[in-house]
Amino acid sequence: MTDRSFARRARELRDQINYHNYRYHVLDAPVISDAEYDRLLRELTDLERAHPELLTPDSPTQRVGGEVAEGRVRVPHPQPVLSLGNAFSLDDVRAWYERLRKLDARVEAAAFVVEPKLDGLTVVMHYEGGFFVRGATRGNGEVGEDITANLRTVRSAPLRVPVQDNGVKAPGRLVVRGEAIIFRKDFEELNRRAAAEGTRSYVNPRNTASGAVRTLDPAVTASLPIRLVCYSIMEAAGPPIARQWQALTLLRELGFPVEESTRLCENIEEALAGAEALAARRQQFPYDMDGIVIKIDDLTLAQSLGTVGKDPRGAIAYKLPSQEVSTKLLDIGINVGRTGVITPYAVLEPVEVGGVTVKQATLHNFDFIREKDIRVGDRVLVKRAGEVIPYVIGPILEARTSRLRRFKLPTSCPVCQEPLEQVEGEVAIFCVNASCPAQLVRNLEHFASRGAMDVEGLGIKVAEQLVAAGLVQDVGDVYYLKQADLLQLEGFAERKAEKLLEGIRATKDRPLARLVTALGIRGVGETVAADLARRFKNLDGLAAATLDDLQGLEGIGPNIAQAVVDWIGQRRNRRLLDKLRKAGVWPQQESASQVQGPLVGKTFVITGTLPTLSRDQAKEMIQLAGGKVTGSVSAKTDYVVVGKSAGSKLETAQELGIPTLDEAGLLALLGR
Repeated sequence: MTDRSFARRARELRDQINYHNYRYHVLDAPVISDAEYDRLLRELTDLERAHPELLTPDSPTQRVGGEVAEGRVRVPHPQPVLSLGNAFSLDDVRAWYERLRKLDARVEAAAFVVEPKLDGLTVVMHYEGGFFVRGATRGNGEVGEDITANLRTVRSAPLRVPVQDNGVKAPGRLVVRGEAIIFRKDFEELNRRAAAEGTRSYVNPRNTASGAVRTLDPAVTASLPIRLVCYSIMEAAGPPIARQWQALTLLRELGFPVEESTRLCENIEEALAGAEALAARRQQFPYDMDGIVIKIDDLTLAQSLGTVGKDPRGAIAYKLPSQEVSTKLLDIGINVGRTGVITPYAVLEPVEVGGVTVKQATLHNFDFIREKDIRVGDRVLVKRAGEVIPYVIGPILEARTSRLRRFKLPTSCPVCQEPLEQVEGEVAIFCVNASCPAQLVRNLEHFASRGAMDVEGLGIKVAEQLVAAGLVQDVGDVYYLKQADLLQLEGFAERKAEKLLEGIRATKDRPLARLVTALGIRGVGETVAADLARRFKNLDGLAAATLDDLQGLEGIGPNIAQAVVDWIGQRRNRRLLDKLRKAGVWPQQESASQVQGPLVGKTFVITGTLPTLSRDQAKEMIQLAGGKVTGSVSAKTDYVVVGKSAGSKLETAQELGIPTLDEAGLLALLGR
C-alpha cells in the first residue's frame, strides 16, 4: 500500500467513525454493533501508530465520546471522563503491563483492581453536603448532558448519602461515576409486556437504558427498570483517596451500588487470573458485560503514568468476544421439525459472534418476522449468548436505505410441497403430511437420541440414509432392519451394520419413560414422559387415556393433554404401537410401591457440569433410586444438584432456601 493509499484509508476510517459516533452518542441510534465500531477504531489506531504523520488533532482516536445533543443543558465535568484503551487478549494485557513497567519501575510492585466492564450508559453524579444535586452523561468527556431529573427516578441512585452506622460520612462535595444498566431478566420482561400490549419491542438492554436515561421526559425513565452500578470517585472534598479499592469501599459504605465480584489482586498474574475467572462467569452476571477492566490500585501512580491520546495508561479494558453484532440478512430459509412445525431461519453474510463464525441464525417464528418487520436485504442484529444457537434480535431500520419487500408466509411445505396449516390461536404453522420425509428423518433422529432410546450408531446421517432408501416408514421399522438392508447403504460394511443392529437390539430394555419420550409427542419431554409412565404403567394404559385422565395429572395442561390424545388417535401412530409390541418393545413401569431406593418421593433439579457424571447419568441414577428429576426449581424441589458453571437455577434455589448438593453429596445420598 502506498503512502497515498494509507492517507486515503485513514480519512475513510475517520469519516466512518465520526458518523457512527454521532449516531451512537447524539442520536442514540447506532447502525453497527460495538464490536464493529471497535474494529474500525482499532484499525485507525494501528494505522496512526505505524504512520504518525497521519495523526490529526480531530482524529476520533483523540476524542473521548460524542458531542452533546443540541438543546440540552450542558454540564462541565470536574475532570475529563476518559474512556479506556482496549486489549483483545490476555497477551495484549501483558504487553500493556510491560509498557507500564518500562515507564515506571514502581508498576512491578503494584496491586490491581479487576472489575466487570458494564455495557450501559456512563453517568456522573454530583453530591453537595450529602445531597444529590446534579447528574450528567459523559458527553464528549469534558461536557455532558444534564440528566438530573431522570436520575432522580432511578431507585438505586442515592438521593442523599447517609451517615453510616460505622460513622463514615460523605465528603462535603462528592462526584461519583457509574453506569446505568438494565438487567437481562428485566429486559426480557419488558419485551414480553410489549408483545402482550402489541407495542414495539426493545432492541437490547444497553440502547434501552441509554435512551431512557437521556430522554427529555423523566416519566419514561421512571417507567423502565434502570439500575445503577458505581465504580469510581472523580472528586471528593477532604483527604485524598489514595487507592481504587479504598474508593470502592467508601462507595459501598456510603450506600452506592457497587459490583460485588470486583477483586483486589496483589500482582499482574493474579489480575490476569481474576480477569479469566470473571470472563468464565460472563453468563452468570445478571447484566450484559462486554469485558473486564484492569486498573492499577495506586491512584497516584496511575495518574503519574499519564495518558495515550485520551486513554489513561493506568487502566485497560480487556474486551471479550462480542455476543452481539450486525450483518446482512441474505435470505430467509425454512426448516421442517419432527412434529411438522415450520420454522424460519436467517441466512446471513458470515460474521463472527462470540468467537464463532455464524452463517445462520434462528428467527424464532413467523410472527416474530412480521412484528419486527424483518426483510431480506436488511442489516440485522445477531446475538449469541453462551453456547446457545445464534438468533436475530431485529433489523436496524436506520440502515434500510432502499425499499425491500416484506416477507410472505409460505403456503406449502418446502420438502413435500403439501399445503401448510395453522391452528387457530397458535403461532406455529404445520405440515400435516405424516409421510413428509423431513419429519420422518427428524423423528428417527429424535427416537435414537441420548435422552430417548439412545440407539448407538443411529445419528442424523444414518437416519437420512434409511429414509432415502425407503427402509423405514416410521420409527418402529428400525426393529425390523436386517443386515442385508444396511449393506446396501453407502459406508456400511458387515461390522458397521452388525454394530448398528446390536445398538438397536439393546434398546428393547429401555424404561417406559424413555420410550414415551422417544415417540415425539408434541410437548412431551423427559419430565412429562416420566409422569405419564408412572401414571399409566404401559403403552396400553396410555393409549386408553382420556383427555380428563391426562388433564388430571399435575404438570400436564390442556395443550399437552390434547396433543397426547391427538397423537394416539392417528391411525399411523396406532400402527406404530403395534409394530413396537410385535418387536418386543413394550416396557412395563413398576408401581411406586415396587420401586425401592433411598430417593423415593424426592424431587431433584440438576444444573451445571458435574465432575465425572454426565447430566443423563446423574438423572438415571436418581430415577433408579426412586427420585424424580425436573427441569425447573420450585418450592416442591427437595434438592438442587450443582456442578461447574451453574446458572440461574442455583440462584433460585438459594432464594427459596432449597438444599444444594455437589456430585459427592449426590453419591452419598445414593449410598455410593
